[in-house]
Amino acid sequence: MATKDKSAKSAKDDDSDELTTTAVEAPDLAATEAPHHGFFTRLYTGTGAFEVIGKRKLWFTISGVIVAVCVASILLRGFTFGIDFEGGTKVSMPANTASGVVTTQQVEDVFSQSMGKEAEAVVLVGSGDSATVQIRSETLNNEEIEKLRTALFDAFQPRGPDGKPAKNAISDSAVSETWGGQITDKALIALVVFLALAAVYITIRYERYMAVAALATLVFDLVVTAGVYSIVGFEVTPATVIGLLTILGFSLYDTVIVFDKVEENTHGFEHTTRRTFAEHANLAVNQTFMRSINTSLISVLPILALMVIAVWLLGVGTLMDLALVQLVGVIVGTYSSIYFATPLLVSLRERTTQVRNHTRRVLNRRKGSAAKVSDADEDDSVPAEAATATASVSSTAAAPEKPVPGARPARPTGARTGRPSGKRNTRRR
Repeated sequence: MATKDKSAKSAKDDDSDELTTTAVEAPDLAATEAPHHGFFTRLYTGTGAFEVIGKRKLWFTISGVIVAVCVASILLRGFTFGIDFEGGTKVSMPANTASGVVTTQQVEDVFSQSMGKEAEAVVLVGSGDSATVQIRSETLNNEEIEKLRTALFDAFQPRGPDGKPAKNAISDSAVSETWGGQITDKALIALVVFLALAAVYITIRYERYMAVAALATLVFDLVVTAGVYSIVGFEVTPATVIGLLTILGFSLYDTVIVFDKVEENTHGFEHTTRRTFAEHANLAVNQTFMRSINTSLISVLPILALMVIAVWLLGVGTLMDLALVQLVGVIVGTYSSIYFATPLLVSLRERTTQVRNHTRRVLNRRKGSAAKVSDADEDDSVPAEAATATASVSSTAAAPEKPVPGARPARPTGARTGRPSGKRNTRRR
């Protein structure tokens, strides 16, 4: 009998040691690191990995600096207006002449010698057989124009359509400055009507805060695009004004796409405490990143093709002006819809009582969860030997044991009270 007791006790100790070893060697699941995804994976999945709204003060600062530089350039340097706005005379002739391909410097020298003054601008437009030299000057009378044409023909012998030198190959046109002023007035009226209709639509379809943010974004695009023209010195023509109106439509389209996703993510946000309004908006921006980039790339490709055709093949300055303003506008519009429009919307909405209260509830919930986790960590911060012993004892107690021969059977206990539940009811016989 004693031998059996010793054997049972030895087996019990062996089980206890085995359970203790298992508890010590168990892997720490909490220490397992989350998988790290690459830049393009995060960009395509749109899981909110890029912090845009949380850094909106940085984007506002950058946007403010850009606007300040553009406004300063507009006020100090102004614009380089084309002949359609300032008026004057434009003379054109083929660049391929009997004496070879002429340069702009040669044409400037002939103009200054014949007219006794400098030309305002001499540019070479196009390439190959379609290349032309365009001379822009202040308004010339008929005698001055005839004198200039004669000087150019004598110096270069430009060729006509039949390939022979002809004076008729030199053309001239006079433009009144009132025509450019009329185009500007009509463009301003169209701009006001466009902004009013856009504000009404966004207010009805979405909300007034989105309308304010969208209109502010359109103004930002206008100022920055105009500032780029002023800084670089691009010539402002009627085609530039028309192109400026077209990029507003693109900018508004890109902004509405992001706002639509923001509305989808924030629908009923006040009934949950998982994310704040700003975090919902940041997720919406991440989810529309690739759509904005793809839209911009698809828009830029035909614009670049138009610029190549205008410069290298046709030599049409109007197409060049139209494509140039659209290229600048697409780049500016893509930036503003992501880094200006949505952060501004969040800043406006966070001033409302509803969003402030919801943000407070979300933060309080997170503080409570963090406090519980901290308390649990403090309770678990015991020496390793004690933790191992506790785990060993609890594991041994939880493991089912075979009854020792001759031992008195234990009565089953209740799951909740811990009291014996197998007693006989002595009152009822």
